[in-house]
Amino acid sequence: MGGIGFDGRCGLAALCVLLAVSLAAPAAAAPPIPIVRQGAFEAGGAQLREGDKTLSCDHGYVEYQVPARARGLSLFMWHSSSAKVWQNRWDGGEGFQSIFLRRGYPVYLWDGPRVGRGNWGCASYTYKPSIGQDQQNFVAWRLGAKYPEWFPGVQFPTGDAAAWEQATRARYDEFDTSENARLEAHAAAAAIDRIGPSILVTNSNGGLRAMLAALESDNVKAIVAYENPGYVFPADFTGAKPADRFGPVMVEPEVFKKLTRFPIQFVFGDNLDKSSTWSEHAREARKFVDLINARGGKAEILFLPAVGLHGNTHIPFADLNNVAVADQLSAFLRKHHLDERSKGASKRVDQGRP
Repeated sequence: MGGIGFDGRCGLAALCVLLAVSLAAPAAAAPPIPIVRQGAFEAGGAQLREGDKTLSCDHGYVEYQVPARARGLSLFMWHSSSAKVWQNRWDGGEGFQSIFLRRGYPVYLWDGPRVGRGNWGCASYTYKPSIGQDQQNFVAWRLGAKYPEWFPGVQFPTGDAAAWEQATRARYDEFDTSENARLEAHAAAAAIDRIGPSILVTNSNGGLRAMLAALESDNVKAIVAYENPGYVFPADFTGAKPADRFGPVMVEPEVFKKLTRFPIQFVFGDNLDKSSTWSEHAREARKFVDLINARGGKAEILFLPAVGLHGNTHIPFADLNNVAVADQLSAFLRKHHLDERSKGASKRVDQGRP
């Protein structure tokens, strides 16, 4: 039988098997996931040159896995902290990557330019340690109003010190500026065009970057944005909030119209009323949704408590009830007929170099 070649693809006669290993007891481990192809590639970027010397930089990095009997559309998972948040729950259980591989979707994990595994930038930048960031994350992620006072019923393993330790370390340095959002979007559009028709699944300000990428790629077929703070608005709209590090980004009305071509869903967790910041972001989402729908698009907001899911945080897909959160995503994809199985041979990049 064939094995996995040096390029990460399976031999013709074999399936790669991804063992979904949890930190829980071995008896609780899920069965293997049949993977037919896996690998990674860089996308986008620029090249600096001095004479005959060059530096390739500002590209993004994609890690992918394609399951057996794959569905026709891929899930392009775009974090705003680290790729870890898609790979596991905070207690070590299966994350969205494995959940949706099991459900038949090819999954692509994205690190944008200057972030994570795409961190070789074309510009100089520095990292300055910010002591207290862990405690700021506790509040910003709506784990509680003040560290270490957890919200009642929060979907985080509050008694697991290792889970909190993992959460505090699941971060990359971020560059939350409109300029960086456009830089990441440009590289992501190149990655998406190489992959083919895709659904962008995002967290936090990954949503703004995904909207900008959709302005550059016709292969974006939907956006599902978890807890999004930043938006794209047309220049003729006067109701946007004042610009800050999360946007908004203003574009020409004809360019904005591209966001009406596909369905968009914004998802928010619990305890929004206990955070003025996130309450404001949710109100901004409503402005965007109303504007998109008024101009012929299909956008909606899902508040998880409204469908009986309580205690979810800023990263609901890594929460203890992430399977139920995933069921909501599956329902959205099914409603918009985005869950059909692939017909015939796949054209994805993972079958070989384009």
